[in-house]
Amino acid sequence: MIFSELYSAYYNTVAKIMEAAFNPEATEKDLQRCVMEEAFSESVLTILPALKSGKWPLLHEDLSPVLLHKPTMPLTNLEKRWLKAIAEDPRVKLFDVAFPELNDVEPLFTRDDYKIYDQYSDGDPFEDEAYIEHFRLMLSAIQSDRPVQMTMVNRHGKEVRVRFYPKRFEYSVKDDKIRIVATGCKFKQFNLGRVVSCDFYNGNGPWNEKPKAERRKDLTLLITDERNALERAMLHFAHFEKQAERTDDGRYILRLKYYENDETEIVIRVLSFGPYVKVLEPESFVNLIKERLISQKSCELK
Repeated sequence: MIFSELYSAYYNTVAKIMEAAFNPEATEKDLQRCVMEEAFSESVLTILPALKSGKWPLLHEDLSPVLLHKPTMPLTNLEKRWLKAIAEDPRVKLFDVAFPELNDVEPLFTRDDYKIYDQYSDGDPFEDEAYIEHFRLMLSAIQSDRPVQMTMVNRHGKEVRVRFYPKRFEYSVKDDKIRIVATGCKFKQFNLGRVVSCDFYNGNGPWNEKPKAERRKDLTLLITDERNALERAMLHFAHFEKQAERTDDGRYILRLKYYENDETEIVIRVLSFGPYVKVLEPESFVNLIKERLISQKSCELK
């Protein structure tokens, strides 16, 4: 379809004007701005005059809307199929969001239609009932700002019990794992897959662990975009706060922020890129890279 009345620029512009008109403080200048931003240059001569004169009977004389509710756009079939495909992702199902109106819609794609490379195979069990229960309790705690008491398996294989405030989730595309960012205990991040049990903490007793001062570090990398290095770097460091910029010679500078307890993991990931990623600063991180390489070299000699 070349032209659609429903999805045309004019329809969208009038819808924006109607939406703005629901604001009692909106002026004619505000409505005119909607036309200038959404339609064509000559549209200022036709759209608003047609609404003000009553030719298009959608506004009262005081520019308040005739409609009782703000206009909404119906989804296209393509949008519905995309939404159905996303809704079937087990990570989305963690949020317990249902779309019953999409029951008869064919998904645009399924998990059998694509394969993700450069991703670890030991991702979180997103469809495990205990995992789903833990996720939803953490989500509720984040939304209500409530403390949680949790038993988890640490990296040494031992069970530890901690109390903390979960603040947000972080998802690593590379690891295919969800982490919980926490405050109020010595651990700043947890892998949700390591949780054995958890519940809201309703007691008034002291925390099991005294929180350490949260220390963040900066890292600046220079990326030569060969063998898809830039895209792989963005994937490897997906769950870290970062900023990228292109240099004049076609390379890229990537600035990362990370917590100190993630430093060893960062070193290993930087080394995995070989000559395509260079550490610019800080010097202390460059020394960590050198120490790791020397250690690996000594192992080879033995």
